[in-house]
Amino acid sequence: MNRFVPDWNDAVQKRERNRPGCSSRLRADWLARGQTAESGKNAWRSMCPARRRARHARRLRSPLTILLGALLLSGCATYHPKPLPPAPDLVRLPALMEPASRFHLPGLSPHPFNPAKGLDETTVVTLAVVSNPELKAARLRAGVARAQVLEAGLLPDPLVSGGFSRSPEHTGYSVGLREDLQALITRGAAKAAARAHAREVNLEILWQEWQVAERAQELFIRACANGRLLRLLTQIRDLFANRCRRDQAALKQGNAAAGTVATDLAALAETELQRRQLQLQINQTRHDLNSLLGLEPDEKLHLIGGNQSRPLSSKQFQAAVAAMPHRRADLLALQAGYLSQEQRLREAILAQFPAMSAGVEQARSAEEGIHTIGFTVNVTLPLFNRNRGQIALQRATRAVLYQTYEARLDQAVSQADQIWKATRIMSRQLHDFESCLPPQQRLAAAAERSFRQGNLDLAAYVSLKASLLSQQAAAVRLRVSLARAQSALEILLGLPPAL
Repeated sequence: MNRFVPDWNDAVQKRERNRPGCSSRLRADWLARGQTAESGKNAWRSMCPARRRARHARRLRSPLTILLGALLLSGCATYHPKPLPPAPDLVRLPALMEPASRFHLPGLSPHPFNPAKGLDETTVVTLAVVSNPELKAARLRAGVARAQVLEAGLLPDPLVSGGFSRSPEHTGYSVGLREDLQALITRGAAKAAARAHAREVNLEILWQEWQVAERAQELFIRACANGRLLRLLTQIRDLFANRCRRDQAALKQGNAAAGTVATDLAALAETELQRRQLQLQINQTRHDLNSLLGLEPDEKLHLIGGNQSRPLSSKQFQAAVAAMPHRRADLLALQAGYLSQEQRLREAILAQFPAMSAGVEQARSAEEGIHTIGFTVNVTLPLFNRNRGQIALQRATRAVLYQTYEARLDQAVSQADQIWKATRIMSRQLHDFESCLPPQQRLAAAAERSFRQGNLDLAAYVSLKASLLSQQAAAVRLRVSLARAQSALEILLGLPPAL
């Protein structure tokens, strides 16, 4: 009989061999019976196939585990810090040159420009829409909305569960895989709501761009008019200053009354006050325009040309009012927001049904070693909640958006009608004003000739000339008011800026 064969009964051998690995006591017992190291090793390998298979499986599992972990980690997002800028990014005008290929708008032909030749209204509006710092930040909201659309379309991740137990006889385990079915039911409504919200955000950005364009037009109009007004007020100031110098000289000689000199000094002071106030307005307008264009505060712009807005006839105005809900960006944004809210309400109604999740599970009992596999379903009983709070909230929000849209539409129609009628009134006033200027200009020219010939005194000449210049300044202010009203009317009606 082989001295290396253990002397125990067949039942014990069978029990020990059926274990996942041979007992360490068995190997120690063989060595204690006098086996050599080599023979004991061979006998150990022959009697422990389970041990060999376990070692081989572990050698195979190690690289597979590393590969699987690497694949999982490669799909994960990583964090990269982004510090705030240490200094402003305002630029000089040459850095704002944009290629004409960037602007592919219907009805808008390429408009190349050169800052050295000056900036017209189209150039200023274009640069404002492209380079305004607030618009740059607003456009990033579109990326947030696109991310929300992506999130709404993602399927929920499955839930994996597991457990482990052990007894003297067997090793038990349980593995389960479960998926939330409720998210699949509401997924369509959630995606539709996110898409409508993304459209709402894009239209809100477009509305902001229109407002920036209107603001750029307004500042352009004011900047150009302020230059003309300053020249007129300077001429008036020079006239009164010249008359005051002569009045003071005449007063010293006793040829002028003190009341006359005081009146002339008061007129000079009033003109100088208007001029100083206009200088402050010019400085404010210049800084506002530079800020709108994202330029450095001390950048000086050379503006050329005039306003290109045109008055609307009654037929054109009525047609624009009728098309306003389909063309004005903020109204379109409210429509998209209302559609998004409709889908959120639909999602809340779908979510009132019982929440369900389903999965499969495989297990082995530690007591008996029996393998089982089955299907599990979890259902939430809608007894108390039934998502009634969310449904009431979404319905109330929809009612608010409905009334908000109605109020905005009513307000837009009322404001457009008020400004359109104001433009017609100002147009008639400007026409009457300009029709009176030629006779005054001829009278002032005749007065200047008479003054140079000595047939008219200085006081009468200055009064006539100052009156003409004052009328011209008033006409400039009226043109500015009309141009600003027409620009605002274009925005209110949803008409693109006149480029």
